[in-house]
Amino acid sequence: MHSTMKIIFYLLALYAAFQGCYSAANQPRATKKSTSGDRSTSSVVLPVTGNVYPRGYYHVTLNIGNPPKPYWLDIDTGSDLTWLQCDAPCTKCTPAPHKLYKPDKDLVTCTDPLCASVHWPEQPHCGSPKEQCDYEVVYVDNGSSIGVLVTDSFPLQFINGSIANPRLAFGCGYNQQVPASMDPPYTDGILGLGIGKASILRQLHELGITRNVLGHCLSSQGDGYLFFGDELVPSSGVTWAPVSTTEIEKHYSLGTAELNFGGKASGIKGLHIVFDSGSTYTYLTAEAYKALVSMIMKDMKGKQVYIANEDKSLPVCWKGSKAFKSIHDVKNLFKPVKLSFAKNVQFQLDPEAYLIISKHGNACLGILNGLEVGLESINVIGDVSLQDKIIIYDNEKQRIGWAPANCNKLPNILDDGDPENGGLCKPYEFNSGILQTYSAAK
Repeated sequence: MHSTMKIIFYLLALYAAFQGCYSAANQPRATKKSTSGDRSTSSVVLPVTGNVYPRGYYHVTLNIGNPPKPYWLDIDTGSDLTWLQCDAPCTKCTPAPHKLYKPDKDLVTCTDPLCASVHWPEQPHCGSPKEQCDYEVVYVDNGSSIGVLVTDSFPLQFINGSIANPRLAFGCGYNQQVPASMDPPYTDGILGLGIGKASILRQLHELGITRNVLGHCLSSQGDGYLFFGDELVPSSGVTWAPVSTTEIEKHYSLGTAELNFGGKASGIKGLHIVFDSGSTYTYLTAEAYKALVSMIMKDMKGKQVYIANEDKSLPVCWKGSKAFKSIHDVKNLFKPVKLSFAKNVQFQLDPEAYLIISKHGNACLGILNGLEVGLESINVIGDVSLQDKIIIYDNEKQRIGWAPANCNKLPNILDDGDPENGGLCKPYEFNSGILQTYSAAK
């Protein structure tokens, strides 16, 4: 699902090599470059740019077509379908950083299994076997995209040096609906990374291109990285929890959790939790949201901070005697929020994982009432709570993992045969010469 709409700036230069080796406890590294030529054993790494506030989302650049052209795509683990605004012609498109994608004649037919996956749980109505596959995807904020499924080339470069140019299916969106209360995102479309058959990750896996593993590291200072494959999964220090296969279908769900604030139980249990990088903020069901806000308000009494009703950045904001410059000015005033799962697994939200500092210098609660966006039973962990952690969606082993990480640095790739680095750690370089696969901009 895709939550708030936002504006992003173009990152002018490619990431260059980073110097030095970083702690293995918070900086993932591949164990060794693959020499077998088996692409499924290697990984793709893409720079990410963006932030939670004020831009509101993170994106990558993917090259699509032949010749390849760059497109900025909002990364979204909460939906399956990748789509681009396209000239089909376009009935309603929003401002975007690049020219509209021009489709060829490579249409996905109505009888293709991929077509059925984007119409799940209902089956598409096909007038004839060669009829095109139309789609409509609706997001939690009531925004939507209408279009037709097509296929095209997605040139990719791997960290083992190999190149792939798979043809993948995605949406050619010619009618985008954006709520009047929201600014349209300044991107070319959405990169759907969910678990469904139409997901880019799933397609790459079924073609034998990469393992069915996805990860992202979103920095609170902006930027970060996204990867397909399992080479960048840390060998230790990761908290793992099994993915629920029965509670919330077609989402990255950890099942149910109990809400805790400041070491105290809220009395709210059975919260169905979903990880969603397409949501800027974290959403709780109405009962859980009200309980949490009540506990925070009670805890804030006597701490020289006051409700800032005049700040409309988010529903709940606090002000101090002077404007807050960063989250570091207030993080010691607020206590952590915890979601406790089965087998004593906990996902902790420190104050910096649920607060933002608004342009008015106030601290605002980045946990919102899901009922106001139509979430009656699902609780969404959004970008504000995913920052400064490496999050791994391991579909091979049906689990999700997380660990603290320095997301400002691109991961280092071990190269045992690199004499310049003593056979230890070689900073990964994005190749700007081959298809500009790793150009960064959202």
